[in-house]
Amino acid sequence: MALRVASATLATLAPLAALSAQDPVIEKVEPPNWWANHTINPVRVLIRGQHLAGARVECPRLVCGAAKVNTQGTYAFVDVRIAPATRPGEYPLTVRTARGSAKAPFTVSAQLPVMGRFQGFGVDDVVYLLMPDRFANGDTTNDRTPKSPHILDRNKARIYHGGDLAGVRQKLPYLKQLGITAIWMNPIYDNNDGTDTLEVYDRQPTTGYHGYGATDFYAVDEHLGTMAEFKALVDDAHKAGIKVILDMVANHSGPYHPWVKDAPTPTWFHGTQAKHPDNTWQTWTLANAYAADSLRRATLDGWFINILPDFNQDDPEVSRYLIQNTLWWVGMSGMDGIRQDTWPYVPVAFWRDWMAAIKKQYPTLRVVGEVFDGDPAMIRFFEGTNTTHDGIRTGVDYLFDFPLYYPIRDAFIGGRSIKGIAQMLMRDHLYDKPDGLMPFFGLHDVSRFMGEKGASLEGLKLAFTTVLTTRGTPLVYYGDEIAIPGGPDPDNRRDFPGGWPRDAANAFEAAGRSPDQQAVWQHVQTLLRTRAAHADLRRARTEHLVVADQQFVYRRGRVVVALNNDTTAATITVPDAVRGADVLRVCGAAEISGGRSTLRMPARASCVFVP
Repeated sequence: MALRVASATLATLAPLAALSAQDPVIEKVEPPNWWANHTINPVRVLIRGQHLAGARVECPRLVCGAAKVNTQGTYAFVDVRIAPATRPGEYPLTVRTARGSAKAPFTVSAQLPVMGRFQGFGVDDVVYLLMPDRFANGDTTNDRTPKSPHILDRNKARIYHGGDLAGVRQKLPYLKQLGITAIWMNPIYDNNDGTDTLEVYDRQPTTGYHGYGATDFYAVDEHLGTMAEFKALVDDAHKAGIKVILDMVANHSGPYHPWVKDAPTPTWFHGTQAKHPDNTWQTWTLANAYAADSLRRATLDGWFINILPDFNQDDPEVSRYLIQNTLWWVGMSGMDGIRQDTWPYVPVAFWRDWMAAIKKQYPTLRVVGEVFDGDPAMIRFFEGTNTTHDGIRTGVDYLFDFPLYYPIRDAFIGGRSIKGIAQMLMRDHLYDKPDGLMPFFGLHDVSRFMGEKGASLEGLKLAFTTVLTTRGTPLVYYGDEIAIPGGPDPDNRRDFPGGWPRDAANAFEAAGRSPDQQAVWQHVQTLLRTRAAHADLRRARTEHLVVADQQFVYRRGRVVVALNNDTTAATITVPDAVRGADVLRVCGAAEISGGRSTLRMPARASCVFVP
């Protein structure tokens, strides 16, 4: 009797369970919040879940448009309009189907005050590139999180090491003391929670410690911190007079993003994980007015290293998603600028729309794009003021000065003629705005300066003098100021010594630096202080006075910079009066006679004369 009752009960519940299983399930809402009085209104909300087929979205206290659901019933797009007078608070959406309903959380947030935020950056700044995971560990509680406890190991170069936003925040006084006015951090998107068995080197899986393989574009990686901690970092940086530039990626997601297995639209990516174009890396075809579209598409549509899923920005839903995501990060944090990854690999039409949306909401924000190419003609093609053969101007503010990077390294590492630097600067006439370039000699995608064969401390100082006194907005790569060595990726991403409590030495303090490290650090600090104190080094016209095989002298306003890259001392005759003292204390005062000056310089040295 009891068995028959139990069987009957189970038989009765089975259809109800099946019915319940078809109720809509909400897994993710993007963006999770937005603002009243925003330039984007309505905001396009993407809801991810299960059993969403035929869904309509109700907004009891907001205004919702008609929902658009994908064939699988796993994604719904809906426009949510926020009235100007809407007060900040919780405004949950209701997703309703014939089978049932579910709440989708959504918040209207208060906009951050503009004063002191969204400042932009430019020639008056010096940018410091740091990788949060490799800079300083300020919070050990996020080293091994419940979500991803097994991917931290400082002994392995491609695994998380424990650096975080708290560490960067704690080291702001160090950056201020050095003379840095802006920091650029790698992406802080949430990345894969386990090891990456698709991108493997030396038979070892990797991790997303670098931030470029997003699995959630609306979350901070748990190893780095939280959005609240990012905002606190931005606020503290602003109090210290330091701006914050965040790396962003609009070209691709990570291979473990849920979209890879189940995309919101059929054209969300270029192809699928199983069948997609492999990137040919032929960026020159993009600037080639004679190239067939098929040549360009191979570069624009291909998946990086045949692994990273390539977004299709021609899909309007993808374009809208990426634009809104950018504005969300800015609006949530109050940050000042964006470094945009892999600029050439995205259609210029998207960049035009993306830049326009940024400038409409945050007109003072600035963007620097990565065009990894040593040809000035390629940099010119992507310059924001250039009209491409498609009739498009992207409006991007700045680009990295890769053309100058190569002759700097050739001269100061390889011993080649310093004349190559002057000859590359001669090509500035190709640009509408040479000051819109960001000169550098090191960053996270190339071997460390001191990791190259032939590198020396003298050459490193010469490189710093060049970068910090030339036109544009200079970039310093973390650790170069203390001559950290390192070969190709990932060796070029070593931990900053002293960023971890048990480190043998703490190079954040003068007492923890070796004599050589302190000498380079002091050289950089002196240059940065001089640059800050003298607007001529930031804004004045450049005039080349002497260009020889291994000597180069140029003037910026009243300041004269002299470089001797020779292995022997040099006596240089300058056809002008060089006044003032050398702030680097390497050269004596110039001997002036008849309107000409004689400089006596030690081997492999630089001098900066300030009247």
